[in-house]
Amino acid sequence: MTNDPKLIAITSGKGGTGKSSISYGIGYTLAKQGNRTLIIELDFGLRCLDIMFGMEGTVKFDLGNVLKNNMQVLDAVSRVPGVSNLEILCAPKDPFMKVTAEQVVNICRGVRKYYDFIIIDTGAGISSHVFDIVEQANLILVVTTPDPICIRDATMMSDEFYQRGNKRQRLIINKVSEEVIKSKMIQNLDEIIDAVGIQLLGVIPDDMMLKEATGKGKKLPVEAPSLEAFDAISKRLTGEQVPLVIK
Repeated sequence: MTNDPKLIAITSGKGGTGKSSISYGIGYTLAKQGNRTLIIELDFGLRCLDIMFGMEGTVKFDLGNVLKNNMQVLDAVSRVPGVSNLEILCAPKDPFMKVTAEQVVNICRGVRKYYDFIIIDTGAGISSHVFDIVEQANLILVVTTPDPICIRDATMMSDEFYQRGNKRQRLIINKVSEEVIKSKMIQNLDEIIDAVGIQLLGVIPDDMMLKEATGKGKKLPVEAPSLEAFDAISKRLTGEQVPLVIK
């Protein structure tokens, strides 16, 4: 893939890290900053982007239509209401449908001239299938939470990418709260960064407003603590020199 547009894969070694919520937040803020953005949902068993963006029941077509070769990608995408620069391509309704890395590459190549950013929300887990797809990206965002199990899985995933010669990785730490730090499961965020071994891109607070917005399909409130973090991450992805937001 070329560097125009920037193809970003958001992945994790374990389910439950909030990978789709991060795809939602980064996609939303990139679009609000004026970037033409497409989110492609590949987590077939846990299709949720339509719910998160308040589009449940209104998405007529999805990735399944494209994979069956009966529809062009641009005809299958759905525009997010109220966000003119953001479109989504939902996962198929059939959770057992298969997609290959070659198919993902062809889909992205076919529409890349229409977007500034294409975000791939991958399935969770450490498998050759996930690695083959994620390796096509210009940038890999590895997501973990402060949970020791998630940290170990993120480390294993990152190590595998390095063994494959892929250094285009950045770390996002999600669901961070004072309670987690006080619990002594980890000493501090530096411990996570050192364990995983890749450069930190952003820290997302454990935010009930984000959970409510994505669960009810409503717009993320401007006062939501996570919105500032997503905004900073998106600006860094576009090359702006902004400080990390850690609260």
